Amino acid sequence: MTIQKELENGFQYLEIKNSHAHAKIALQGAHLFHYQAKEKKPLLWLSDLAHFEEGKAIRGGIPICFPWFGKNREDKTLAQHGFARNQQWKLMLTQELADGSTHLQLLLTPNKETRKVWDYNFLLIFNVTIGAELTLSLTTINCDTQAFEITQALHTYFNVSNIQNIAIKGLEQSVYYDTLERQLGKQHGVVSIKEEVDRVYFDAPSKIILEESERAITLNSEGSNSLVIWNPWHEKTKQMSDMPDKSYQTMVCLETANVLKDFVLLRPNESHTLKVMIAQN
Repeated sequence: MTIQKELENGFQYLEIKNSHAHAKIALQGAHLFHYQAKEKKPLLWLSDLAHFEEGKAIRGGIPICFPWFGKNREDKTLAQHGFARNQQWKLMLTQELADGSTHLQLLLTPNKETRKVWDYNFLLIFNVTIGAELTLSLTTINCDTQAFEITQALHTYFNVSNIQNIAIKGLEQSVYYDTLERQLGKQHGVVSIKEEVDRVYFDAPSKIILEESERAITLNSEGSNSLVIWNPWHEKTKQMSDMPDKSYQTMVCLETANVLKDFVLLRPNESHTLKVMIAQN
């Protein structure tokens, strides 16, 4: 069952309940901000100070970064992570599947606001399947007469019991770019987080496992050769108005992405799909 709801300020979202899970998706940004499988704790971290207001990004859940990730390469004054997460998307399809899962499709097309900062014709199609597992796919179609480049991410905030007790497996021997130190490094062993981390892992494998004391979360990705790992730690968290001071202790971002050298070039009529399937046990 999918119900469209609205907060007192007019902010619209979809609430999905089925035999497998409970989820919520904001129409602004096609932003999945809650997913909880039956008899499991919430998969996604959401800030207690998150904004649910028109034009403001939601801190937590799974923001969609498009058509650029991070700061715009050519104009640093433009919005961080592009415009997709602050635009109103259209719900195109809601479908109850035979296995009890719910499939939704949302669409973003160009408008006056997007053309001011990125003047291309495109279709952005977001497919979400809410079941015992969570499946997300973001398809970009170039509807323009000229080629364009994109960087993008499904900027997933995972809810963890304690950041210092997690282990991220599958990246052993991977090369990464450390955006804090502005230098390359090589991963030795599992990834653990004991300080601020902001890294892009190149040529990341399709399967990554996030282990904590209570569960293991498996990410299987397609159409992505880079994985971003981020935790702001205590100093940066204090500088962020939409994050409680100690909230960095219960979150970590593992972002299925195409960033830096892993950008996507789309010629007219070409398309690209970024996909991740998330399971937990």
